[in-house]
Amino acid sequence: MVNHMLMITADFENIASLQPQGGCDDPDFSYFFKIKCGRCGEVSQKETCVTLNDTVPLQGKGTAHLIQKCKFCGRDGTVTMIPGKGKPLTQELSEGGKYAPLMLFDFRGYEPEGFVFSGAWTAESIAGTKYEDVDLSGEDFNEYDEKGECPVMISNLRSKFEVVK
Repeated sequence: MVNHMLMITADFENIASLQPQGGCDDPDFSYFFKIKCGRCGEVSQKETCVTLNDTVPLQGKGTAHLIQKCKFCGRDGTVTMIPGKGKPLTQELSEGGKYAPLMLFDFRGYEPEGFVFSGAWTAESIAGTKYEDVDLSGEDFNEYDEKGECPVMISNLRSKFEVVK
């Protein structure tokens, strides 16, 4: 069993926090990433999508959020999400160049390869203005905060998967 924590960071301008629309444990938030087979090293051509709401039964007992067969060697692998470990990316973390934990994954037979920032995100400005349905697929977000009378920006999005024991 190898757990990987998805870690994110970004550069903020007048932004206090960033997280998936319904919070880090949003059951409908879609996580997109490529997966690499643990046996042959083949990387999926397309991104794989997992959400907390979608589960599939495992042979025997338990569930996973994804069961997928490697197209090259035929090995089965699973991805299971473990909620309750994520935190919003804050201004303090961003300014310090640190990463925030977003979601913990249990990969069996696969390893994650790159996270795609897609789906709906929520950002809050330092003045308290909430921005809903923020689209980060273009890799940045720019607005003007009327309440705080200042520009707000999220840019230089970065992610990594860290092995956790």
